[in-house]
Amino acid sequence: MLHSTLYFLPLNCVLTTLLFGGKHGAFINMHVSLTVYQLQQEAPRPKRITCPQEVCAALFHGVISRDYADELLVGTEGAYLIRESQRQPGTCTLALRFGHQTLNYRLFYDGKHFVGEKRFESVHDLVTDALITLYIETKAAEYIAKMTTNPIYEHLGYTSLLKDKMVHRLSRGRTEPRRVTFQRDEKISSPLVRRSALKDTPEKQCSYEKIHNFKVHTFRGPHWCEYCANFMWGLIAQGVRCSDCGLNVHKQCSKLVPSDCQPDLRRIKKVFSCDLTTLVKAHNATRPMVVDMCIREIELRGMKSEGLYRVSGFSEHIEDVRLAFDRDGEKADISASAYADINIIAGALKLYFRDLPIPVITFDLYSKFIQAAKLPNAESRLEAIHEGLLQLPPAHYETLRYLMAHLKRVTMFEKYNLMNAENLGIVFGPTLMQPPEQNALTTLNDMRQQKLVVQLIIEHEDVLF
Repeated sequence: MLHSTLYFLPLNCVLTTLLFGGKHGAFINMHVSLTVYQLQQEAPRPKRITCPQEVCAALFHGVISRDYADELLVGTEGAYLIRESQRQPGTCTLALRFGHQTLNYRLFYDGKHFVGEKRFESVHDLVTDALITLYIETKAAEYIAKMTTNPIYEHLGYTSLLKDKMVHRLSRGRTEPRRVTFQRDEKISSPLVRRSALKDTPEKQCSYEKIHNFKVHTFRGPHWCEYCANFMWGLIAQGVRCSDCGLNVHKQCSKLVPSDCQPDLRRIKKVFSCDLTTLVKAHNATRPMVVDMCIREIELRGMKSEGLYRVSGFSEHIEDVRLAFDRDGEKADISASAYADINIIAGALKLYFRDLPIPVITFDLYSKFIQAAKLPNAESRLEAIHEGLLQLPPAHYETLRYLMAHLKRVTMFEKYNLMNAENLGIVFGPTLMQPPEQNALTTLNDMRQQKLVVQLIIEHEDVLF
């Protein structure tokens, strides 16, 4: 039986999973967590009550009343059957015996059986999971309610690894991006009027904070939450796993885990369409290597190319570049010998920015930049744009800073490439800024402001960053 195969293992096979560095809190949680583990083993087993009438399927009892279903199930914990609802003809009801009473649930089917969020291949598995959950919640309700109040997250192997990574990262002495701050002077009409009114100050330590990317997960065999160290009970979908770093926690614990995800390169399956912060942290870099590599190649051989970023390369070749980055990462070959047309590399860079799940100028800050572009006073516009830039997540800020410095250099070759800040604003406005709601009318109405924002950032790149 699947229930016993998955969960009824000797306790000595799972003890090592619970020894998280020998902390006192871990042993306290371990003791109670083992109790929860044992409760799962003690949960009632499902017992199918078949219908004696040949006209019905073995498990389906047709239209019968709640009272008659109760008579069929009484006396056997875990007994269950399926009947047609009298209150809602045409729908099925799962009748389940637990706690000396018959519980009735509306049963659904969409290729899998379900009564709530979890979906099962068979009704038997659904009932098995339900009995486990009901039994544990009945026997350990008080403990379950309190299990997130004494977490041992800081003592877990994952967090220790996180600290080791951070120490290693800081020990490398990498130069962090520097922010521009304004030195106020009453004699200066605006802090953006004169470059001499600005000073560079070291930026606060870049944390590159990232939330975990949790997805519901089915664990094969006994598993314990890496936040509270408690057993993760149930037959399937017992908890959630971060698809970027592999952290496993209860669903309720996932809401309490700090935003300290450290993506593992082994879990990052692609480069394009990957969250910018996730890719940066996975590679332990300040910017995505796609941006660095493409800009390096463009500045090497494309700055005098007429219509740079405006002229499109062949879409098939741009797709080849995408696949090369996804497959080979930093080893992708984008040299002239592989792609003689520099517009292919420029097109791949634009595609990378368009495909980001969160644009470089994030959804949260989109309206702030749009409103800044609508301000009538030129100095106020720059002030508002600067304030928006400072609110960008560190990885987004650094990526935008590097790109804008590059585009500023592109405009220095306008004599050859015919690309000025306004033209580049038209190209990169919709690429770097996308409205939170995918509304064609909104995008159309905002195109002028999108263009102006990027144009102003390029023109004043040395002041704004």
